Amino acid sequence: MMHDPHPIRDLLVPGKRAHLVGIGGVSMCPLAEVLKGMGLTVQGSDMSDSATVEHLRGLGIPVAIGHSAENLGDCDLVIRTAAVHDNNPEIAGAVARGIPVYERAQAWGAIMQHYPNALCVAGTHGKTTTTSMCTHIFMAAQTDPTVMIGGTLPLLHAGYRVGHGDTIILESCEYCNSFLSFFPTVAVILNVEEDHMDFFKDLQDIQRSFRAFAELVPASGHVIVNADDPHTLEALRGLDRPLLTFGLDHAADCTAAGLIEGDAGPSFDVMIGGQRYAHVDLHVHGRHNVLNALAASAAAWVLGLPGTAVEEGLASFHGAGRRFERKGSYHGADVYDDYAHHPDELHALLSMARELGYQRLVVAFQPHTYSRTAKFFDRFVEELALADVVILAEIYAAREQNSLGISSADLCRHIPGAVYCSTLEKVTEHLRQTARAGDLILTVGAGDIYRAGENLLKED
Repeated sequence: MMHDPHPIRDLLVPGKRAHLVGIGGVSMCPLAEVLKGMGLTVQGSDMSDSATVEHLRGLGIPVAIGHSAENLGDCDLVIRTAAVHDNNPEIAGAVARGIPVYERAQAWGAIMQHYPNALCVAGTHGKTTTTSMCTHIFMAAQTDPTVMIGGTLPLLHAGYRVGHGDTIILESCEYCNSFLSFFPTVAVILNVEEDHMDFFKDLQDIQRSFRAFAELVPASGHVIVNADDPHTLEALRGLDRPLLTFGLDHAADCTAAGLIEGDAGPSFDVMIGGQRYAHVDLHVHGRHNVLNALAASAAAWVLGLPGTAVEEGLASFHGAGRRFERKGSYHGADVYDDYAHHPDELHALLSMARELGYQRLVVAFQPHTYSRTAKFFDRFVEELALADVVILAEIYAAREQNSLGISSADLCRHIPGAVYCSTLEKVTEHLRQTARAGDLILTVGAGDIYRAGENLLKED
């Protein structure tokens, strides 16, 4: 990926024309809206028509279908998604004409400098859920935030919103160090684990990235960290920034008192500095979600929101899209879908699911990327053993080629009773044959495994 030497913020001013390559993407569409609101002339291109593209056109933003250097017109800068590479005709055309090209993260970083409060939620796991919880809280407080989430939030009917308040809330991803282009005033770090090993060298490399992210916070800002996560604490040891910790198992500034796991979800008091800040009744299960709620509460507290906003916001939160999302019932079995694709996420999901009282836990799992499957092979075998029935879809390639020669069939041979399915159609067929009343059926993975569950429900 190339980076233009000229600061992008100098070009994000009224009157400039920005061309967005991949404008229909989940974080490019809100970027287009924000830039238009700042007074820029915005245009873009995408590979296909979509509801998002039509939405943008309805705002007066022209969108070309297909990529061509001619689409650039007389633009002053080009912004691209991470999926668009240097050989894209619009990128190559911009370079040939001397038009500066920037990454999406650089644009969001420049934009957040216009907000007094930039709340950036990072971590190997839990980012989408915690960012969504923060959104519910700040909406309950009527702060009219601008939001960018890496998934769909039912409250917004989308993964973003463009507000007019003084706060921007962004899910902040470490992959390719993209969050190092941001300017957080409040940085939340949920956990630091090995992941994205196609980019990072090792755990220490990842820890250096998260420390650099925390160091972006000004002395007047706040870094909110998980006291229960040793890798996070090690990464931030000696950090010269205001630090607020949250946790359940270790001493922390923000913790839960009177924690009870009820049928509807956990209930607890949020305690900050030994004082009761809010009482929370969550409608999402699991210890990991209690930690996510504590992180979101801590962020609200440092930004001066009342505890009542935390109470109201979290009471109305029932999960983000593809985060233990109920899809329906099939012949008396409940069907849920979840985005978990790392062994730690799988452990949290399946441990929580086992406590819900179902007769059997049926898991259709689709590993995500060959490199992650190979790196955590033994861990995936270990965690999937928590299920009563395991159905393995083929690995979802995402951005990778299978240079390792690995398959989900390899996992299957190490999990007693597991079944390997080479296609999603076969996954659906096996779920149809397996399902019985009293089952919890989980489709799990960051690819398109959710389609197997959706197709099953179409037949009921």
